[in-house]
Amino acid sequence: MAFQLDATAIAHVSMNPAVRDAAAVGAGLIELWPLADAKQMDNDTKYGENLQVRMTRMAARVMTGDDVTVPDAEFVYEGADEIPGRPQRIVDALLAANDAYDEMGDYSETGDTRLIMRGAGQLGVDWDDDTVHAIAEALEAIEQAIGMGGGAAGGADAAGAAAPANAAPSADVEAIAQRFATVTVAADGLLRLIDLRKPSCAVPVMFYVNELCERLSVPRLCFKAEQLSSLMTARSLTNDDEAALAETVKLFTMVAASEWKRHHDDVLWDAAEAKRLPQKGGERREKGRATARERGGRAPQQGGARRQVRARERRPVQATRGAVTAAA
Repeated sequence: MAFQLDATAIAHVSMNPAVRDAAAVGAGLIELWPLADAKQMDNDTKYGENLQVRMTRMAARVMTGDDVTVPDAEFVYEGADEIPGRPQRIVDALLAANDAYDEMGDYSETGDTRLIMRGAGQLGVDWDDDTVHAIAEALEAIEQAIGMGGGAAGGADAAGAAAPANAAPSADVEAIAQRFATVTVAADGLLRLIDLRKPSCAVPVMFYVNELCERLSVPRLCFKAEQLSSLMTARSLTNDDEAALAETVKLFTMVAASEWKRHHDDVLWDAAEAKRLPQKGGERREKGRATARERGGRAPQQGGARRQVRARERRPVQATRGAVTAAA
């Protein structure tokens, strides 16, 4: 049976409350554009670089099963082809992931699905011939569907239709929900075509998801290895297509809301202001202590004692390279 991008499923997903909540977060991000502040443009560039590091790290972790650290991914992104003291298989997986990420990068502008297939080949995923042909045909079907999408520029796209490619960016929640639903349903359809027992088979799909987001003028996403593995496991436990789609929607909306908030905050990050805030806080605490001494009492701790108690209860964190993985 030929692959089809289900318009009914897109309409249903676009009305999901979690999708609309995520779309509202996305709207807040998109409203920042066009960026006119040089600092914010630099922040956005850094976000994009960091996103590639995080996505390629996810890919390498899934493909190798090893503890790929953030420094590992950063070193390879910056051009390293070996890392002293680290397994070469990790470096090779990161190199392949970066090559695939770069290879797929022009799809968002050109709609050339061969770029996605070439990227999948560079990742070395274990797809059999039937899967390769099925994915290639599905990508073409998705591209045809979004090429025929008929949303109005800057406004909500036609209800139930696939969102149009290369539409103008829109901060309209309806439009974002429709476009994001198109991405989610497309990803769900592709995941049905691969071996659910092997999360590595899904890595090219997740890379494609970001390029499809870009093509539909939706902010990009970032998935963790554990999230992808959990999704594959959840989907493997059901034979019901609606239940499988629900699992995909649940993960995608959670990731979107979190990632779009992060992107928003990263763009607005002001290092100088961040340094001033602790100084202002210190000045306020010192004034409070001075006032307390004048009154013969103690200054309010403003939660300081509670923070100290929680700190004592925390398990110690070893200062190893692996410890930084929580930052991703």
